[in-house]
Amino acid sequence: MLKFSGLPATLAAAAVAMTLGAMSSGPALAKDIVLGASVQLTGPVANTGRYYRDAYQLAVDKINEAGGVKIGDETYKLALKIYDNQSDVNLSVRQYTQLVSRDNVNFLLGPFASNFALADSAVSEKYKIPMVQGGGASDQIFARNFKYIFGTLAPASNYFGSTIEMMKELDPPPKTVALLYADDAFDVSVAEGTRPKLKAAGFTIAMDERYSTNATDFNSLLSQIKSKNVDAVLVAGHETEILNFVRQAKSLAVAPKMYSFTVGVPSEDFRKALGKDADYAFGMTAWLPSADLKDRWFGDAAQFASAFKAKFGYDPDYHAASGAADVEALVKAMEDAGTIDPAKVRDALAKVDFESLYGRIAFDNNGQIDLPQTVIQVQGDALVPIYGVHGKVAPPKYPMPAWNAR
Repeated sequence: MLKFSGLPATLAAAAVAMTLGAMSSGPALAKDIVLGASVQLTGPVANTGRYYRDAYQLAVDKINEAGGVKIGDETYKLALKIYDNQSDVNLSVRQYTQLVSRDNVNFLLGPFASNFALADSAVSEKYKIPMVQGGGASDQIFARNFKYIFGTLAPASNYFGSTIEMMKELDPPPKTVALLYADDAFDVSVAEGTRPKLKAAGFTIAMDERYSTNATDFNSLLSQIKSKNVDAVLVAGHETEILNFVRQAKSLAVAPKMYSFTVGVPSEDFRKALGKDADYAFGMTAWLPSADLKDRWFGDAAQFASAFKAKFGYDPDYHAASGAADVEALVKAMEDAGTIDPAKVRDALAKVDFESLYGRIAFDNNGQIDLPQTVIQVQGDALVPIYGVHGKVAPPKYPMPAWNAR
């Protein structure tokens, strides 16, 4: 059970601010291996941050229930220490610094969001403590030749890759595309990778617009989409932005043939928030809770999803699955290395290759894995896989009708 151990922050005490919202899985014992993380538990992206907190806790509990971590002749239990970074990247950096320099955690798990992982990984690199994170996908994170950062999200530059392949097979295929993206590290990487793919596929980019992170007003962009009669809209942004985008699209009666979003669609909360207005929306995911994904501790991905829902009361999406896989990757590396020496565990992480509830975990030379994205679509009350690595999975609902014709 997670316990609050933080104290209120004050402007006069930065050290106290760093400990705000500190949470642990109980007091660490002498033979515990402590995993530390700073996660968004409050603030604008807390709804996604909770996936990581909960997935880390569930994985730690499951591994401990199975006997813990076997290293040589010794058996260790895992302990978890989590701080709430309040969706503040500067606070997150300070908290990771505290985790390694004062709390003396053994290894690091990541935050949510690429701009956080980009900044926080500098701490793991400086102190030479491995960080495995499934919250940051930006190509920038892995382009710096850092040795101690490992990521379980596919490269942001290819998030729309499968969507573009699907678009070529639609009947009739869209001709013009609006590419909209927030100005943070992840969404900029998405746009930089999507732009050449659209051109290579023969689509005309009618709009290529960057907007401010946490924007709430999309009326101007939507008016342009309507006036230019754009066929397809691709949006790389945050969940709250996408919610505002869809609601304002309905208000202005903007209904292109299709729209697709990097986030939101896989999330149960997102679909509940929009209700019937979520219908027809495309998204993507690197993970679905399939019994075909076998796992040493959970049995398979479907059992993981069931255990997650039973414990926390909501369905996991790929954020949660990647978070659980982060814990498993560290455990596998420790066991392979036969030690908890950070440098040796880092070398073992670079070589791990195992099947998990999230899929195959094998890091490329830059420290990132590359799982294919499956296109998904909201169809009534169902979330339907549409297009994957092997092509069409199910028929899409296309084109999207006008709002008043639904």
